[in-house]
Amino acid sequence: MSSGTIAERLREKMSVLTRAERQLADTVLKNYPASGLGTITTVAKSAEVSTPTVARLVQKLGFTGFPDFQAQLREELNEKISGPIAKRERWVDDAPDAHILNRFTEAVIENISRSLGEIDAAVFDKTCQLLSDPKKGVFVVGGRITRTLADYFFLHLQVIRRKVTHITSSSNAWPHYLLDIEKGDVVVIFDIRRYENSTLKLAEMASQKGAEIVLFTDQWNSPISTFATATFNSRIVVPSAWDSNVTSMLLAEIIIAEVQERHWGATKKRMEDLEGMFDRTRFFRKFS
Repeated sequence: MSSGTIAERLREKMSVLTRAERQLADTVLKNYPASGLGTITTVAKSAEVSTPTVARLVQKLGFTGFPDFQAQLREELNEKISGPIAKRERWVDDAPDAHILNRFTEAVIENISRSLGEIDAAVFDKTCQLLSDPKKGVFVVGGRITRTLADYFFLHLQVIRRKVTHITSSSNAWPHYLLDIEKGDVVVIFDIRRYENSTLKLAEMASQKGAEIVLFTDQWNSPISTFATATFNSRIVVPSAWDSNVTSMLLAEIIIAEVQERHWGATKKRMEDLEGMFDRTRFFRKFS
């Protein structure tokens, strides 16, 4: 059987599926993984396809039948909603004898390799073009844990270009930022499992205003992907009670590097002006 989540397998095979199978795949992905947990008849009806279509797609994904397919979905759902304690206990049960330095590093390297290998270069390029367009405002937001990634991404983007706003993690202040979002602006959202309802609502309202949503999420796919122009899925599982954001950080840094180069003349002038301000305020210590 092929490896990866069912969502990843669906995306990989999309180009070779029949029209009905693609229609079914799209339906499953819209509310994944819960969308595939009904009876085979219910799943077929929701996608407006036949039950044999469901059976054929399940087999194309490498499963022996619909029950096998659903068992994988339930496992993914448990992974998707599990908290730190459950993750840690599962890791302890499965932990090999090798040192944590090696185990953790190997897991991160595997996450990076598989995540970057699945990125569509055209989607990456389009995202960098959106973030480089000086006419577009850019808004950046994260959740309870991912707000640190959002802050890092915002800080660098603010140095590179104008019209960048960091949306506070306090959801009761979000309507004030939504007032300033205009059609064509870009909203960058970091959202990994234990997805936050308030962030989903922000994405929905920003999308309704005509904003382009760029989503950084995990391999299980935040519900925000429904509204996203571009979605970047990073693998986050490591031998720890906590998920790893290393791959998301790496991808964010690659995008920062590319956006910086797209209008280097203007960016260089902006960075020189900023350094001049730092010198005047003696913000950084200098050694002579």
